[in-house]
Amino acid sequence: MLDSPIIAYPFHKLECCVVTDGGGALVVTSADRAKNLRRADTPVYLLGAGESCDSPLVSQMEDMSSSKGFRRSSRAAFAEAGIVHGDVDHLMIYDAFAHLPLYGLEDLGFVGRGEAGAFIQAGHTRPGGRLPLNTNGGGILYTHTGHYGMFAIQESVRQLRGEAFRQVDGVKTSVVHGVGGMFTAAATLVLSNQQP
Repeated sequence: MLDSPIIAYPFHKLECCVVTDGGGALVVTSADRAKNLRRADTPVYLLGAGESCDSPLVSQMEDMSSSKGFRRSSRAAFAEAGIVHGDVDHLMIYDAFAHLPLYGLEDLGFVGRGEAGAFIQAGHTRPGGRLPLNTNGGGILYTHTGHYGMFAIQESVRQLRGEAFRQVDGVKTSVVHGVGGMFTAAATLVLSNQQP
């Protein structure tokens, strides 16, 4: 990865998402209506959501190594869902570039500041680890159409239904975290296969 050409310092080619075509869709309905659908045996519930902006421009962020938008959106989603970090079985963090999972793990509160790299290196984010992360390969390896958040949500839904290509055992709660606005905006969803 670090042997690949520099695209824009400090990012190398293989630390940037692939550019692809593609699309996705989700059917969103009430829990009551879902009971009458063909897939009613495997519904996924939205327990909480949050969104926030850090600043109008990335150059105006308070701290270039941390995102206030990430922190605020995740706190709101976790509070609405009534969960704590230990309740999360699976995590999807939008990764247009290799640094975003590091920011996400720290700013969403799964690890302390400066601990994300060691957490990943220790294998905690692999399938079978404490917190499987980006199990579809993320934007860097899976796809990035310019709207990767849809694919992150779809992977969480597949994990919660037990249908994922790299299925994680026992997933009941999955968190999806997205980034937008040239890194200044963030949104977080808490999804579960357990009806609230």
